[in-house]
Amino acid sequence: MKKSLTILFLIATISFSCSKAPQRENINFEEWGKYWFQGKAEISSFDLEQYRYGEAREGEAVLIFVTEDFSRKKQVKLDYPQEAGKDKISVLKMNQTRDFVTGIYPYHMMLSAFTPTKEKSQGLKFTSSVQEWCGQSFTQLNLNGQDSYSGKLFSYFEKEGDQSISLAGMAEDDLWNLIRISPNEIPIGSVMMFPSLFYQRFSHHELAAEEAFIRVQDISNDRKQLELTYSSGSRVLKIDFEKDFPHEIMAWEESQTKSNGQKEVTKARRKAVKVIDYWTRNAVEDEFLREELKLKY
Repeated sequence: MKKSLTILFLIATISFSCSKAPQRENINFEEWGKYWFQGKAEISSFDLEQYRYGEAREGEAVLIFVTEDFSRKKQVKLDYPQEAGKDKISVLKMNQTRDFVTGIYPYHMMLSAFTPTKEKSQGLKFTSSVQEWCGQSFTQLNLNGQDSYSGKLFSYFEKEGDQSISLAGMAEDDLWNLIRISPNEIPIGSVMMFPSLFYQRFSHHELAAEEAFIRVQDISNDRKQLELTYSSGSRVLKIDFEKDFPHEIMAWEESQTKSNGQKEVTKARRKAVKVIDYWTRNAVEDEFLREELKLKY
């Protein structure tokens, strides 16, 4: 009887260890959590120079980073995390907005990325939306395997229409969250990667992974730079961030080389940052906070 119980215990232990998701290593989540699990978000505003239609446009970008309790099954924010049990997973969410004007009409763009904080996994979900006077579009990708995604694209363009997407690889939009979780989580060297959902909307190219090369280097005493270069040579992304925790993002640059050889460079430089529970600051009297963040749009 004792032998049978021992065997059952070993089977249960092995089963549990096999099913348990791998964890991110060499991160002190107790210290990490003092910043990220304090019930507030980090909001950074940026002066933006966005290339569109062959010209540089002045605008504004905002990065919002915040941790959330996420549903593994539904891949949405949990309404009642205390009741979710094993369905609950902690994620770091990045919301990135860009606002600029082309001639008479404005562009309003938003991208969201959801990356597990403690579990070593690729981003679980990516969404983007673009609104301008011609129409609007929306893209959503959901992780359905170790590195495979399925999703939908809804567009007002006839040739794109409403379509299903299936692809494998790593998302460029995941890199922003990995910097903030820990720069050590950034894969260095050759990777199969698909470009940002923003880039896909601007280029209207089919979303597909290609070989890319990542390196991280010192650019000053207190800053590092992530550089991502696609093998096709059509896109290079550089993100400047602080060496010290919490590795705040200070600037970025995107270089696109078009088929005619024309090079377009989009740049953003940080102008203000604030850590705040912004979702509770929705009264008219809270609008002064926009001034502190130097927000124009």
